[in-house]
Amino acid sequence: MNELTLRTCGDRDAGALRRLAERDSALVPDGNVLAAEVGGELVAAIALESGRVIADPFTPTAQAVELLHRRRAQIRRASDGRGPTLLRLRRLLGRFAAPVRSA
Repeated sequence: MNELTLRTCGDRDAGALRRLAERDSALVPDGNVLAAEVGGELVAAIALESGRVIADPFTPTAQAVELLHRRRAQIRRASDGRGPTLLRLRRLLGRFAAPVRSA
């Protein structure tokens, strides 16, 4: 698969998600959706909350779907506090940093 891009979907992707779901004989996933795109076309998508996947049955998408599952897991770990989120890193580093004093 060439130039695969993973990205979150927004309102502008509603039509592309609907077409992808129709090709897969499925419903468009609810909630926040992460998609795999090749050559400007959505080939697979995953619902971040439920993990439900839709994919183009006429395109080899196994690798794209695997990457979507992995990225979803990373996002979920970061959002539930088990991942090294920026806020947690700042708190940890703040414990070791000297306080900044204004002149």
